[in-house]
Amino acid sequence: MTAPHGLAEAGPRSTRDILRATLPLWLALMLLLAATLGLAYVPLGRWSAAVAFGISGVKTVLIGVFFMKLRDAIPLVRIAACATMLWLAFLFLLTFADLLTRAPLTQPGTIVPSMG
Repeated sequence: MTAPHGLAEAGPRSTRDILRATLPLWLALMLLLAATLGLAYVPLGRWSAAVAFGISGVKTVLIGVFFMKLRDAIPLVRIAACATMLWLAFLFLLTFADLLTRAPLTQPGTIVPSMG
């Protein structure tokens, strides 16, 4: 009995082939991790969350396409992955909208200016 298309491996692979396929991806993910860490210390104001979400989105796409093998998956799996990404994007959008509409935080003991 054969496995359905998309679930079967291509066959035994050598360690060199596996490293050749995964090492560039791992390096890209480490570079994006370093960018996330570095940008955490850069004062971007309200844009820091948007930049962090953008970097995490790139990391998510890389993991989905290469490690989850969505490029070679059957169409139903691709549709499920796209629906999941759209739902997560919607939740991130709601989170970002909540962050943008909050009042700025003040230090304890400071006087908040009145609006009227």
